[in-house]
Amino acid sequence: MGGGTAVLAGATDVPGFDRLRQNNDFYYLSGVEVPHAYLTLNADTGKSILYLAARDKTHEKTDGPNLSDQDGDFVRERTGIGEVRPTSQIAADLKGLTSVWVMHSPGEGVRQCQDTLRHYYRCIAEDPLDGRPSRETHLTSRIAQLSPKAEFHDLAPIVHRLRLIKSPAEIEVMRKSARLTALACTEAMKATRPGIFEFQLGAVADYFFQINGAQGAGYRPIVATGANIWMMHYWRNNSQLKTGELVIFDYAPDFNYYTSDIGRMWPVDGKYSPLQRELYGFVLEHHKTLLSLICPGRTKDEMLIEAARRLRPGVESRNWSRPVYKSAALALLDSKRPLSHGVGMPVHESAPWDTGPIKPGLVFAVDPELVVPEEQLYVRVEDTVAVTETGIENLTASAPIEMHDVEQTMQRPGMLQNFPPLMSNPGR
Repeated sequence: MGGGTAVLAGATDVPGFDRLRQNNDFYYLSGVEVPHAYLTLNADTGKSILYLAARDKTHEKTDGPNLSDQDGDFVRERTGIGEVRPTSQIAADLKGLTSVWVMHSPGEGVRQCQDTLRHYYRCIAEDPLDGRPSRETHLTSRIAQLSPKAEFHDLAPIVHRLRLIKSPAEIEVMRKSARLTALACTEAMKATRPGIFEFQLGAVADYFFQINGAQGAGYRPIVATGANIWMMHYWRNNSQLKTGELVIFDYAPDFNYYTSDIGRMWPVDGKYSPLQRELYGFVLEHHKTLLSLICPGRTKDEMLIEAARRLRPGVESRNWSRPVYKSAALALLDSKRPLSHGVGMPVHESAPWDTGPIKPGLVFAVDPELVVPEEQLYVRVEDTVAVTETGIENLTASAPIEMHDVEQTMQRPGMLQNFPPLMSNPGR
């Protein structure tokens, strides 16, 4: 870090009845889930200090016990943090610093990642009656008041790069999160039938997330049918499923602070049409080719170029039902998007993972997308993979992906089989 003191702020208390969820960076470095906590890391001495609020006995009578500054031995034993002090002491401890490392990026909380947070704060900045600073900006300002001579540095790129390569313990948590993702996706397939609403498939997933111990969802559900599929991150989920249309499912849990990512498309009536087979089948072929090529030591470009080399002759010689579909397939082969974003605590890790040869412990999304602008068609298949010493582990592989497997799965009874139909406009 080049010397100095890092100062990180945990999440604030929740202004309502939702449970507290710590922000990702603070949890990654401390494992502590209490509000209004602070962590300092001294790069010169190696000393770490966790600041915790005093015990509120009145609050504990209604909400139960919480970690406090009186639990130093307990915290040190379970976190490895060197010292615990009361929050009331932190202002005095931060005086006179000359080199301070703080997070310039906002802390990721419930269903958040850096791209959604950037949009959120951009909207605030553009609101003529708002414009309030982020909590991170406010923290920097407060430390500057305490240490006027301090030089400030951004800690976020360092922490976010650390988060890219997962430890075996992190991989195990992500493995469980991905199994829940695949289970929820499979149950949504089984529950699909004409006449139900998109949000009901999201509700099926929510049930399986929470009954299996997830804290909720890692991001808002993308469950789209018909024309809604064209909107890549569609979230309103208030349309009815109709015979002849496809549905796309992209939804994963927040399980012990780690999520996953998935993309499956299936026919509402349980049988792919010839056109759906043509387009989905090609995307699936591209997807499987990429999966076979991923291994440590290769770069993103090398894998994409090799996949395109293998698939291009077939695309050129195939008897496509329309020329625009061939053009879309060739465009997919030239795209950089199919090897997509890192996945971890947020669904989109912010640090770039594709700047060099990939390494074991990297987790990212394999996400080929076929786009036909002339018809506003969008077809996608997505899995989350972890790079191993010899190749990959496909963490979400247990969700059906082959067309015949999807069709067979949809013949099995699902949660909504005997559910009474909703009103045509259920108020969403």
